[in-house]
Amino acid sequence: MPNNVPYAGTSGVAMFDVGGSISVVSSVISFNLTNTGDVIETTSMGSTARTYVPGLTNATATMSLYFVDGDAAQAALQSAPGSAAATIELYPSGRTTGQKLSGEMIVTSFEVSAANDGAVTAEVSGQITGAVLVTNL
Repeated sequence: MPNNVPYAGTSGVAMFDVGGSISVVSSVISFNLTNTGDVIETTSMGSTARTYVPGLTNATATMSLYFVDGDAAQAALQSAPGSAAATIELYPSGRTTGQKLSGEMIVTSFEVSAANDGAVTAEVSGQITGAVLVTNL
């Protein structure tokens, strides 16, 4: 039965492929998955209103992390730019409720930031290749 109450983001989990085994990414602050669809115009001459049909989809993912030395999933993400696509799984409301969003992601960047007055963080960006899979848990 669907949950009609918003989930707390504190239950979210991100996982990434580490050498063929899907592993939890530690110290995730937040993640985003943006899934968009193109439209193709099909308006004919003489029409008084534009018409469209669906086109291709495109998805990207980002994650903000507290940088942790020795975390296998973070290390895999850090070394992934320029590598082949790997599986990513995002669980916005935890691994037992809500949905799992998954796909094959090409990591496009891994950026580490450090400031005198804060924790060391990392920002990960990636391009999903193929469709995003949505699984109801």
